[in-house]
Amino acid sequence: MTLARRLVAEGVGTALLLAVVVGSGIMAERLAGGNVALALLANAVATGAGLLALILTFGALSGAHFNPVVSLSEAWQGKLAPRALLPYIAVQCAGALIGVLAAHAMFGLPLLQAAQHVRTGPAQWFSECIATFGLLATIIGCSRSRPASTPFAVAAYITAAYWFTASTSFANPAVTLARAASDTFAGIRPQDAPGFIAAQLAGAAAATLLFCWLYPAQASSETN
Repeated sequence: MTLARRLVAEGVGTALLLAVVVGSGIMAERLAGGNVALALLANAVATGAGLLALILTFGALSGAHFNPVVSLSEAWQGKLAPRALLPYIAVQCAGALIGVLAAHAMFGLPLLQAAQHVRTGPAQWFSECIATFGLLATIIGCSRSRPASTPFAVAAYITAAYWFTASTSFANPAVTLARAASDTFAGIRPQDAPGFIAAQLAGAAAATLLFCWLYPAQASSETN
């Protein structure tokens, strides 16, 4: 698979993911009649289902990272060539923004917006650290023990993390930056994004260290 094909797959997949996240958030808020819990449930279920479909669609092409911290972790583990890392991150960020613009266009909203949804403070940052730690733990643990289950496990984890984290589990720097350009249910104020991204990087690094130790690559197929 050429790098160009992998980058296109990664960019398109990330764009579709953000269209799902933001678009389902807009639809949920419009239909929930002010019931925030119902809107979050709809947003979470749509995101989990969409993520599963996209991982199954693009996994064989690009690995279906759709997330800079996943690409960083894969490069750290030697699974992604260093020369591909920055292009992966670039297309993920670009694709995420395109996905937000597409969601806005589908619902007749201004294409570019500055989000006003406040998401800041130690509890939110800790939530993002835990959310990202769990995501990377799921990816590494499943990919090294039962690879075929990884797409389903990741989708299930993200659906759950919408509910058990105070931040509703962004767990993705590209998603965070793109959602700062959406003043909708899924948005985050631009000034709050750096704290989220720092927490995501910390959670991803901790999970990569721990789970690469728990699941050594050379022993990943052992069952004892």
